[in-house]
Amino acid sequence: MTSSTPVVRARWCDVDRVVDLVSASLDPTVIGAWLVPDEQERPLVLADVARIWTEHALLVGDVFVLRTGTAATVWFHRYRPIPAPTRYEERLAAACGAHRDRFLLLDRALAAHRPTQAHHHLAILAVPRGPDRAARADAVLAGSQRWMDTLGLPTYAETFTEAHRGLHARHGYVERDSFPLLNGMLVHPMWRPVSRAGWLSANVSRWPAGRLPRPGQNDRARGWAPR
Repeated sequence: MTSSTPVVRARWCDVDRVVDLVSASLDPTVIGAWLVPDEQERPLVLADVARIWTEHALLVGDVFVLRTGTAATVWFHRYRPIPAPTRYEERLAAACGAHRDRFLLLDRALAAHRPTQAHHHLAILAVPRGPDRAARADAVLAGSQRWMDTLGLPTYAETFTEAHRGLHARHGYVERDSFPLLNGMLVHPMWRPVSRAGWLSANVSRWPAGRLPRPGQNDRARGWAPR
């Protein structure tokens, strides 16, 4: 894996940056509004929940961030069923208050349709609105997908919009049967078979984490695509 890769693997010191990207990405979406209807509460609640899952991914998956610090992906290695984050329902209640049940409903709906075959799960694609958003989405997915291809398992993602589906399709994902959420939205699962060419040609040694640019004071990137 060379230094030309557009992403770096996140570390614990990058959690705040990733949380900001995730909450900013989900805040303006239909599903974000359904999870937390109150516009003023929404950013803080989404950020607190994003922190739970980002920290968990650093233990049982991988997190990648564009070198510019403007987009991120959060992955889980589902070689077998993975446990929920430690004290998940307790932490979720503290983070969400009255909105906790909606997050649990979303968790259960997505889990019920998730493949049982071993795979890597792209749980969050966080690309906040702003300049070159499409290019940032393409770059962060391409860079993190390249790493996942070295691990020799298929990858899976849930998509929610036409643009989201198109992005994944360009990177080799194939649609599976869609299913509805309780808010009426359709989820479009997508599956990417093992890329043998990428697996055989890649350097499968441990890819060292890089360093993100240090944000200035009050300059944290302000986001989550649903898990």
